[in-house]
Amino acid sequence: MAAIVEELITIKPKPRDGWDVERIRKDFPVLRQTVNDKPLVYLDNAASSQVPMMVIERGAQYIEQEHSNIHRGVHYLSMKATTAYEGAREKVKRFINAREAKECIFVRGATEGINLVMHGYGRKFIGPGDEIVISAMEHHANIVPWQMLCEEKGAKLRVIPMNDAGELLMDEYDALLNEKTRFVAVAHVSNALGTINPVKEIIERAHKYGVPILIDGAQQAPHGTIDVQDLDCDFYTFSGHKMFAPTGSGVVYGKARLLEQMNPFQGGGDMIKSVTFEKTIYADLPNKFEAGTPAIASQIGLGAAIDYLNIIGREKAAAYEHELLRYATERLSAIEGVRIIGTAREKLSVLSFTIENVHPHDIGTILDQQGIAIRAGHHCAQPVMQRLKIPATARASFAFYNTKAEVDVLADAIEKVIEVFS
Repeated sequence: MAAIVEELITIKPKPRDGWDVERIRKDFPVLRQTVNDKPLVYLDNAASSQVPMMVIERGAQYIEQEHSNIHRGVHYLSMKATTAYEGAREKVKRFINAREAKECIFVRGATEGINLVMHGYGRKFIGPGDEIVISAMEHHANIVPWQMLCEEKGAKLRVIPMNDAGELLMDEYDALLNEKTRFVAVAHVSNALGTINPVKEIIERAHKYGVPILIDGAQQAPHGTIDVQDLDCDFYTFSGHKMFAPTGSGVVYGKARLLEQMNPFQGGGDMIKSVTFEKTIYADLPNKFEAGTPAIASQIGLGAAIDYLNIIGREKAAAYEHELLRYATERLSAIEGVRIIGTAREKLSVLSFTIENVHPHDIGTILDQQGIAIRAGHHCAQPVMQRLKIPATARASFAFYNTKAEVDVLADAIEKVIEVFS
């Protein structure tokens, strides 16, 4: 069994100074509650992570002391709110190592970020006969917008296939790239399988054809480092609610030269320099893509979440999560009747599984009775399920506040599920 697990997950270094998970858990008040008279075991972090007290308090401070609309006001509260909002953008810039803060556009989440790029870049530069390349493991948010564009423009969607382990076939990717390719959009990490894709290599190969590429980093942002300059990606997007920030927060990064060429995603206030009935002149970046009143409190909360990640140490947190994933893989692989779905060598914090003759929805329901929150279904990745010939999976996804004891609770509950359906 140990040899099997060794193949599933590449060994990563352990935290050098240890990881005080019990101290970290005190930062998350939601974890103190009980569900069905059992201590809450929250293992649905790939859907939405929990929010630390530091972020909650920062949002409350804005509402209590700073609440006002931003950018256009000259009074004290407006200027204070604007400073906090733009300060969050500076934190995002450093978080992803963007060249300029204006390249960081605030959106409600990764889905809106992908749609912004599809409308702003795709509708302007992609036409009949052009080809867009995505992968077989994409979230629906990185499939449907490109399908919509292809239907509108008469373009063609091409798909990088994957193997049974949930790894992209890079030779097949090479075969898809040609003079008709106009755009590539690929997930950094699969939300359904946990696979870490070789995005730097994927970007380099696209750029050999002069093709711009978008990376969906929704699952990478909470667990690993992001360096958009080192990756040399053209666009990168992620959601705040998966990285310990409020819902309604997120970012799409774009290279300034591309953003300046693009059409605005939405029209309205704050994205203009001047408006007449004859012509509108758009604002400079980033305002050009941020029409109307944004989710001010949420984006300030995103900045606070970045502060929190920097305080606790992102590298140590990632090393602990990898150790936790490895332990969970060992525990669940040892249970007869459990099948791990997604066995790529490079993985992050997602453990999808099935139980023989038990529907994942039944698994999720019984685990909930034990106070365990997991996700059951197709995870907005129906093509992944079709490729693997399964209707759905149960998915446990981990964060740095989860514990090995919680993994043991999960494993014991899974054994109870098997007993019930035996």
